Amino acid sequence: MTAATVAAEDWPQFRGPNGDGVSTAKNLPLTWSETTNVVWKTAIPGRGRSSPVILGNRVWLTTAIETNPRKERVGPDPVTIVDRVELGVVCLDRATGKQLYHVTLFRADNPQPVHQLNSYATPTPVAEPGRLYCDFGASGTACLDAETGKALWQRQLKIDHQVGPGSSPTLYKNLLILMRDGRDEQYVAALDKYTGKPVWRTDRPPIIAHIGNLKKSFSTPVFVESGGRTQVVMVCAHWIVSLDPMTGRELWRVKHGTGFSVAPRPLVGHGMVYCCTGMTRQLWAIRPDGQGDVTDTHVAWKAASQIPMMPSPLLVGREIYTLSDQGIVTCYDALTGQELGRRSTGGPCAASPLYADGRIYIINQKGETTVLKPGKDLEKLAENVLDGAAFASPAALGHALYIRTDTHLYCVAPK
Repeated sequence: MTAATVAAEDWPQFRGPNGDGVSTAKNLPLTWSETTNVVWKTAIPGRGRSSPVILGNRVWLTTAIETNPRKERVGPDPVTIVDRVELGVVCLDRATGKQLYHVTLFRADNPQPVHQLNSYATPTPVAEPGRLYCDFGASGTACLDAETGKALWQRQLKIDHQVGPGSSPTLYKNLLILMRDGRDEQYVAALDKYTGKPVWRTDRPPIIAHIGNLKKSFSTPVFVESGGRTQVVMVCAHWIVSLDPMTGRELWRVKHGTGFSVAPRPLVGHGMVYCCTGMTRQLWAIRPDGQGDVTDTHVAWKAASQIPMMPSPLLVGREIYTLSDQGIVTCYDALTGQELGRRSTGGPCAASPLYADGRIYIINQKGETTVLKPGKDLEKLAENVLDGAAFASPAALGHALYIRTDTHLYCVAPK
């Protein structure tokens, strides 16, 4: 979804209007707890790690109702296996938190396992006036009437995720763009957003066969305007690729090594695209004005200290912040890659950081939020605790933060 198609007062997709975790919200609370500055707290049925999306007076989250969940190990991965899963979407009233509807979209017996850090409902939906688009990876994709929850179309694109879905859908003009990076196939597809019919499919650049199943990825694309053309840039296993979003034609590619399991969404700014590389744990700054294989010509800088596999980076002015999976925040100069400062936030993190109201909000897996002042010193302003684990990235809109735990959605605002 491009910036021109959404309103600043909405939060319609993963990481907000521009997909970068930056909000225009003001007068947000600095401190909160279960008994302070919680406007409402609503139990969410099932389990899911998608972020909330907000359009007008409504909030949506996807969720999975699991039958007989149990923890096992498949190869190197600790996974959750279920006998049956029902995948759907919950709609809440933004002012009160009241549930307006809970619609089941897909049902599956003996579905593929998911990693214990993942869920069957991890991709964040994308909303536009009148419609909501939900993606559950291999289990299916659906378009809903946003008012009623009625499914307008459903589609299933097969893929073997190995450890569950992660990439969130994006909108561009009349297209819904989906990344499908599994251990069996790696491709990106565009569906007609009105009908769900396939428009184009582009396979990934070749990956060396002997690397086995180290081919999967979970990143979400980002749109870039450069050189008079619109690009959709995505990070997959071993490659960073730019495509023409209307046709799927490749524009340029960068080989970032043998990294896989990439989850962070790229960032755009200062004439560059900033991409994390997954298992190799590096951050690359790339100039997006090339053509063909630009690995040797268009990489401006690389950083390799405390780079995350899951949380997306954050760009504030000339500084870019990374949040490692262990909870270490590192501040870099966005033009040069020079490290400027570092701070531990005290716990493992999966959610991406948020910038709003002149502050950086970091939520760890234990439901603790550390509030930092931007800058190389990363001064700690507050630390707040909610009940339950937290893996979903937060939203910020108006004067409120919307924080999802494994059991509830909170609206946190000054009372």
